[in-house]
Amino acid sequence: MNKKTTQCECSIVESVGEDVTSLKEGDLVIPTYVGNVCQRAKALYHFSSCSTWTEYMVATANYLVKIDPRASMADASFISCGFSTGYGAAWKEAKVEKGSSVAVQGLGPVGLGQVLVGAQIQGATRIIGIDIIERKRELGKAFGMTDFINPSESDKTISQLVKELTEGEGVDYSFECTGNMNLINEALQATKAGKGMLTVVRAGKNAPVQIDFMTLIAGRTMKGSIFGGIKVQSDIPVILEKCINKASSIRYLVSSFPQEIQLDELLTHEVQLEDMTKAYELLKDPDCVKALIKI
Repeated sequence: MNKKTTQCECSIVESVGEDVTSLKEGDLVIPTYVGNVCQRAKALYHFSSCSTWTEYMVATANYLVKIDPRASMADASFISCGFSTGYGAAWKEAKVEKGSSVAVQGLGPVGLGQVLVGAQIQGATRIIGIDIIERKRELGKAFGMTDFINPSESDKTISQLVKELTEGEGVDYSFECTGNMNLINEALQATKAGKGMLTVVRAGKNAPVQIDFMTLIAGRTMKGSIFGGIKVQSDIPVILEKCINKASSIRYLVSSFPQEIQLDELLTHEVQLEDMTKAYELLKDPDCVKALIKI
């Protein structure tokens, strides 16, 4: 099936194969890097290969999610990966409970997505953001973070700093979003003994990690997360609907955020494809959370 890319990872179907019944020409779709998982253990194709920067691509219908044409294409492009990964990690994987405490290591677009929606909207009352870029202190507060730790300003470990903020207990949920495997143990030790959970959202490739077994045996748990545990065909439309419903009476409405899910603050920059080098430079800017590339 062919599709024409119009904006980042939100696209328009140009034509479909003869066996495709779920989509038609002209449909707006999101190409995802993980399709519906096969229960028969057959090989899954197209992983992490969305052909994002091409004008045309051939894709299996399984990897395309039809979206409501009312949706912002910018919102849809972000939901196709980064935002859903952070939101889903707290919503679907960790299942953060109301009144709980959370620590997020790494306040990039995935980490901030967790602070904004995954943790705050789930009802966490203490959200600790951890990053070595001081500018993230203000960015995090804008998205609901209650406390900020800059590890580069202290000789103490991250877990020690987290416990100082939580009366020595640690947090209920910890999320590792930096991809630095050396921080896995710190993220785990920052959780409460007996019940704490670490969700690893980012991971370095082929990087073995030594886990402190006594930390685990004390009752903590650790799990990995791919795409936030999101089921693309059923969960992405739910998330996108919350972006369409900018004001709603359901529980996801937060007083400090008049929109049900507000992505505008996360999509901080916009560039054309021909200015691709500028987009990479923007990634070094502390004020850049997510750059949108228009094709």
